[in-house]
Amino acid sequence: MRIITGKARGLKLKTPKNFFTRPTSDRVKESLFSVLNGLINFSETNSVLDIFAGTGALGLEAISRGASSATFIDAATTEIIRDNAARAKFDNCKILRGDFEKILRRLGKQGATFDLIFSDPPYTTGLAQKSLDLVAELNLLNGLIIVEHGAEEILTSNFELVRKIIYGRTTAITIYRGCV
Repeated sequence: MRIITGKARGLKLKTPKNFFTRPTSDRVKESLFSVLNGLINFSETNSVLDIFAGTGALGLEAISRGASSATFIDAATTEIIRDNAARAKFDNCKILRGDFEKILRRLGKQGATFDLIFSDPPYTTGLAQKSLDLVAELNLLNGLIIVEHGAEEILTSNFELVRKIIYGRTTAITIYRGCV
């Protein structure tokens, strides 16, 4: 697992040594960011939110490509994210450890909005839909939300569906657009 392009191109990311974290594969990440390059200009992306961040790979890739800052939420891997951000020499990262719902609610109360949101929860847990619903309820999105989920999971949202991509039998990425 590595950062594909930009300021930190080629940097190998530390990954947890457990089976609870399923990092987005380089193949899927490369395909996703190829699609995103046609939808947004990373140098005009002010704020990124990476929910269920794991290694931080998605948010760090966005910063490497020019995004101004990223906020990472994870219940367990914040030290790995912190280490990966430091190794990439990114000092524009906010790393929050804890329950994603509580943290999202706190961000909503603070009036936070994000130009680009990644949500990559464990598949088939219902957390993909729950995170999408919370982002809408709390008015956190001012751009695109990318939800990685199990291919068999069907997501619903009032956000505008931009694209759904299925990778093999297990992985799907759904991209929505929404503004506060």
